[in-house]
Amino acid sequence: MARSQRYRLLAPLALVGAAAIALSGCAEAAPEGGGGTEGQTVRISGGITGTEAEDLNKSFEKFTEDTGIKVEYTGDKSFEGNIVTKVTGGDAPDIAIVPQPGLLKTLVETGEVQPAPESVESAVDENWSEDWKGYGTFDDTFYAAPMLANLKGYIWYRPADFAEWGVEVPKTWDDMIALTDTIREKTGETPWCAGFASGDASGWPGTDWIEDLVLRQSGPEVYDSWVAGDVKFTDPEIKDAFDAVGSILLNEDYVNAGFGGVRSINSTAFGDVAGPVADGTCALTHQASFLSANFLDVENADGETPTVAPDGDVYAFIMPGMDEGALQVEGGGEFVAAFNDDEATVKVLEFMASPEFADARVELGGVISANKNADASLASSEFLQEAMEIMQDDATVFRFDASDLMPATVGSGSFWKGMVDWIDGTPTEDVLSNIQAGYEN
Repeated sequence: MARSQRYRLLAPLALVGAAAIALSGCAEAAPEGGGGTEGQTVRISGGITGTEAEDLNKSFEKFTEDTGIKVEYTGDKSFEGNIVTKVTGGDAPDIAIVPQPGLLKTLVETGEVQPAPESVESAVDENWSEDWKGYGTFDDTFYAAPMLANLKGYIWYRPADFAEWGVEVPKTWDDMIALTDTIREKTGETPWCAGFASGDASGWPGTDWIEDLVLRQSGPEVYDSWVAGDVKFTDPEIKDAFDAVGSILLNEDYVNAGFGGVRSINSTAFGDVAGPVADGTCALTHQASFLSANFLDVENADGETPTVAPDGDVYAFIMPGMDEGALQVEGGGEFVAAFNDDEATVKVLEFMASPEFADARVELGGVISANKNADASLASSEFLQEAMEIMQDDATVFRFDASDLMPATVGSGSFWKGMVDWIDGTPTEDVLSNIQAGYEN
């Protein structure tokens, strides 16, 4: 499941003094002169709220100074449930920031989303990979540029413990299983912790595990066919992924550190794994880049807020592939869709497709962008800088979160429920059949 929220880490003070320099580049990307658009206001709506919404509005300050166009972003915690109704009811914003390609497709099907202007499409061709452009394209028409991104498939750990145990970050899946066994032998404790509880969305952390393994074991072509429904959940490639994940999550010798046994995974909130990792109770956990925020709310073994750094209290590595050196990752992000082609709206779209917008927002902290021409060094922590570099790397095979691309009856329906049932003991074959049945609903 793609989580639309991302979180702030503490920005290095050195970056604050560089803000004026970084933002000055916006003048080059923003259209020169307000002309007939000066003084106009462009309304943007999305699901980003709180501090992140404030930072998003700040990202337009230089643009407004250069163009005279005011940008007003309003966050709605119920955006995903409200936006289609607003659009079909004639109350669409000028621009929507859409967190899932599936929801974007639904909006496009209303007939109200405008195809992206040629200038925006050219900017996306220059600044993003073809995969990212493809998620904003329907029936060969390009509608929406990517905005920000988040990266999944991280394994969180304590560097000091690795040093004490004499172990290193694994380079392959088999290495990671061997690492798990070594930790078990050295500590006598279960190495992994996991949590699937998330209210009505319980089970989504399990779908991330499966998606990671489908991509790593069977490759992007199978992954794409699976998303399209051509490869079924009952096919061997998907069962192989369940078997691989099950070798950890269904293994009482491996889970659930700090919480209990395998069944406790379903009663553990997905963010609660941060505490046991920080205090050393849990050696390994699988979660997206946004888990970094949860460490701000827990204590390390010394009762202090843990630092996220290679030599800090906690850090993370990307789950390795089957072969050493393979970089196959999944993640999420937002897309910028417009409901009119007014000149002011187009200028805002052009700016949001530029590396200057990415730089302005990334420097404010807590987020990353997959814009290949944005400056990763502006990210507010070493962890986020590394994550952004992975997203920008041409060698990275990136795929959007599969459950967000599947029909809702499956992706946020039978797939989520199936993961909960699986942890509760339902046999794999039955789980796979039940998930596949979601396509018939």
